[in-house]
Amino acid sequence: MENKPSSSPKSFVDQVVVPGDVVLDLSTMTNQTIKLGGGLRQDCDAIVVMKAGKLRFSKPNKYWVESSQKRYMPCAEDSVLGIVVDCKADNFIVDIKGPALAFLPVLAFEGGTRRNIPKFEIGTLLYVRVVKANPGINPELSCTDASGKAAEFGILKDGYMFESSTGLSRMLLSSPTCPVLEALGKKLSFEIAAGLNGRVWVNATSPSIVIVVANAIIKSETLSGVQQKIMVDTLLNKIRT
Repeated sequence: MENKPSSSPKSFVDQVVVPGDVVLDLSTMTNQTIKLGGGLRQDCDAIVVMKAGKLRFSKPNKYWVESSQKRYMPCAEDSVLGIVVDCKADNFIVDIKGPALAFLPVLAFEGGTRRNIPKFEIGTLLYVRVVKANPGINPELSCTDASGKAAEFGILKDGYMFESSTGLSRMLLSSPTCPVLEALGKKLSFEIAAGLNGRVWVNATSPSIVIVVANAIIKSETLSGVQQKIMVDTLLNKIRT
């Protein structure tokens, strides 16, 4: 049975899709530029689903399939947490939890020149942007945004990094507000960096706050927004008592 594209691209958004579903017909979308995230591929004018999950859309023009899994498939423009595993003359070799190691050019930093190449020890945790991610080649990373500015990218010092599913990390980055982070932020002061590759970094003034925030995030994955807020209140009340 052949799947036919919907005349309305957004009719599939937030719906469960499976491999083979055709969710967009580019021939009906004149003068529009579409960005594809993980789980989608272009076949002529058709955008086809490659993995099961929910089709998501973010303004102005990005579509992707969201699923909760441990394995991460790199996609251009993803923000991820990477661990430096080797240092070469021209590149840092970085583990981003994908099928292959990624490389970060030594000049891929704001104002990067041969005179100010950063020095990273093996094991350094970095918040980076995926620049290129094509099948069969190692992904390329950058510590700048698309305009060449450092923005939020760079080294993540101190704190605690833990692994999560890709679905949980996407929830933490959801707009406008992630319920568990909103509830925690009303009572606690902390820093957080979530990567679309299923890694989360938390830092705070005391280890106890870091532990509470990390535990709340891990517990939140299967809970609704209301349940997340109740869970956070319960955790905080236990600390006070």
